[in-house]
Amino acid sequence: MNGSLTSQLDAFIGVYLAPLGWKVLGALVVATVGLMVIRILRTTSRRIMTSRRFDATLAAYLDTGLGILLKVLLVIAIFGVLGVETTSFAALLAAAGIAIGAAWSGLLANFAAGLFLLFLRPFKVGDLVEVAGVLGAVREIGLFTTAVDTPDNVRVSIGNNKVFGDLIRNYSANPHRRVDLTAPIAFGTDPVATSSRLGARINAIANVLQEPGPSVEILSFSPDGAVLAVRAYCQTADYWQVYFDMSRAVSEVIGDAGYSPLRVDFMRAQQRWAEQPH
Repeated sequence: MNGSLTSQLDAFIGVYLAPLGWKVLGALVVATVGLMVIRILRTTSRRIMTSRRFDATLAAYLDTGLGILLKVLLVIAIFGVLGVETTSFAALLAAAGIAIGAAWSGLLANFAAGLFLLFLRPFKVGDLVEVAGVLGAVREIGLFTTAVDTPDNVRVSIGNNKVFGDLIRNYSANPHRRVDLTAPIAFGTDPVATSSRLGARINAIANVLQEPGPSVEILSFSPDGAVLAVRAYCQTADYWQVYFDMSRAVSEVIGDAGYSPLRVDFMRAQQRWAEQPH
């Protein structure tokens, strides 16, 4: 009886436990070696991307994607060593991918839009942009969101799908920008002489480009007087300094020319009184 039990136990160990043990040992070896290979490959890829000066966000995308792909291949290899049918495992992964995709469709849409933003490059980190109705400097292009710092120093995170699907204005893409102002002058004031004086004043403002140069032209006429279009170009970084200096110059020159909102209101009241029947 004991001999029969011992022989059955030996047969069980020889037929089932020993092969299973070797498979588990082989799976552990494959996992250990595979993780080492993955670590070496990712380190090598990072060094290559650093030497080639890849964009930091794009490098993070590629490194993360390579790590996920290699780990999935490693898991499939481990299941193969354990004797699990890899085709069934692949089908299971596909079914899981479909289920996750259906549940996280919005998140995956943001991920896909982030990839397009990285490869099409409508803007980069540091650019001044207006995206999805938000104006500010780009601080990060993430896997799912883009972070923008607004002029009042508030960080706004916008889903990449919304960023990519909406209007994108990049104020840093071109080497210079144009500052546009309008200047109303009083009725009876010579618009040509005022344009000349204002043009000389705008031309003297710091950081106003000489090529293309500033211009002051007569834009339109109204019952209160002419309206001048004041335009000047500057580097993007100097936009607000030039804008405020131009506004100050317009105010001073127009004031010297005799323009006064109170005077205009008084003239309008006089005109309306004269047009009324007495």
